[in-house]
Amino acid sequence: MAEYQLEIKQIVDYPRCRIYRQFVQNLIVDRSIRTSGGSGLFYFTVLSSYANFRVSYRRLDGITYTVSPGEWVCRVKELQEWFRVRFQYQALSILDRLQAQGVISYSRICRGVVKYRITDWQRHNTVLDYNCPCQKDSGFFFLPIATAGKLMETGTASEMDAVLDLWLSAIYQDDRVAGSDLGPVAYFRNGTGNPLVSYTELAQRWGHSRSTVGRMLKKLSDAGYLELMSFPGRSGSVIYLKNYLSTMFQISDVLVDKEEVALRLNIVLRRPDTEEAPTAPVRGKICVSAGFPSVSKSNVAMVLGKVAELLAAQGVPCLNCPESSLQLYPLSGDCEGMVEGAGMDGVPAHFGVTVFCHQIVPLYRFELSITPLPAVCGKGGALHA
Repeated sequence: MAEYQLEIKQIVDYPRCRIYRQFVQNLIVDRSIRTSGGSGLFYFTVLSSYANFRVSYRRLDGITYTVSPGEWVCRVKELQEWFRVRFQYQALSILDRLQAQGVISYSRICRGVVKYRITDWQRHNTVLDYNCPCQKDSGFFFLPIATAGKLMETGTASEMDAVLDLWLSAIYQDDRVAGSDLGPVAYFRNGTGNPLVSYTELAQRWGHSRSTVGRMLKKLSDAGYLELMSFPGRSGSVIYLKNYLSTMFQISDVLVDKEEVALRLNIVLRRPDTEEAPTAPVRGKICVSAGFPSVSKSNVAMVLGKVAELLAAQGVPCLNCPESSLQLYPLSGDCEGMVEGAGMDGVPAHFGVTVFCHQIVPLYRFELSITPLPAVCGKGGALHA
C-alpha cells in the first residue's frame, strides 16, 4: 500500500480565508470582547456566516420565504442579538452602513423582518444548485481578504474586529514568511516576509493610539486568542494565534517558544553583564568543553542553555530528566564550516551538541552556529545563534 505525506499550509497569497461558523458563534457569545464602535468587519462576518450556499426556504410568522445562495431572511431581533445592540434602529443602522460600503444589500420585507444579500458571494463561495436546508452552526464559508481590508480602512477597529483581522492575517507553513513554520503567525502582507510589527503600525491599521493597541493585545492575550511576543529595542512584536490549528485544520495546536522565534527572525541574544553562566532552564546537566577560540565559555554556556530550552519545548523529553546531559564541543578542523578566525566578530563558530540520557550511546546530535557581534556604543556585544 502506497504511503502519503499530508502537508497543511495557510499561504500568504491566497485571496480568501476559510471561516468556520462555529468559530463565529463562539465570538458572538463571548461577551468579554467588545464589538461597539467597530469598522464593520465583525458584523459583516456574522452576516456571511448565516448566508446560504444553496436555495432553501424559511418560514417566519406564517409566511414562507425563498432564500437564494448568498442570502438570508431573519428578524431584526436576531440581528440585535448577533450584533449585541439594544435597539432595532441600531441593528438597521449597521446594515445601512454595510450597504453604503457596498459589501451587502438588504431590504425590509415587513415590519421586523429583513432580507440581506452578500455582495459577490458567488465569486468567493461555491453556489449549489439543489435545494436543501443550510446549517448555520456548522461548516464554513470563505471571506475575501480584500473585503476585510476595505472594511478595516473605514473606521476604528473594535476588539472583535482586531481578533478577526489577526485571524484573517494568520499564515502557517509558508516559507516566504519567517516564523510561520513554528505556528500560525499574523502577517499583514507588507511584502517583507517578516511578521514583526510595531504598535505604531497596528495603531495606524486599527485607528487607535499605541497605548490602546497595547491594552487590546494584552486583553486578547489574557483571553486566550493570541500569544504576544515582544522583543527589546526597535525589533517589534510577533503575534501567534492560539487555537488556530485546531479550528482551521482539526489538528493539535502547537506551543511556540519565544527564543526559537528570535532565532528564526535573526534577533540577537544579548549576553549578560556578568560573566557568570545563567542557571540552566532544564533539569538535565549541561557540559561545555574547554578550548573555544574566541567565544568565552560563560557566553557559550548561556547560549547552550537557550538551545536546551528550545529543544525541550520542541518535544525532546530527555532534557526534562535529571539523568540526562547536554554536551557541547567544538567541531574538528576538517568539519564543514570551520574557517580561520571562527569566533571573531561576524565570523560564525560551529559546535556539535550531543544529548545523552541513562546510557553512553548518544540519543540526539545537533550542530550549533554562534556568531559574536561587535559591541555598539559601549553597551557590550551580542551572540547571534
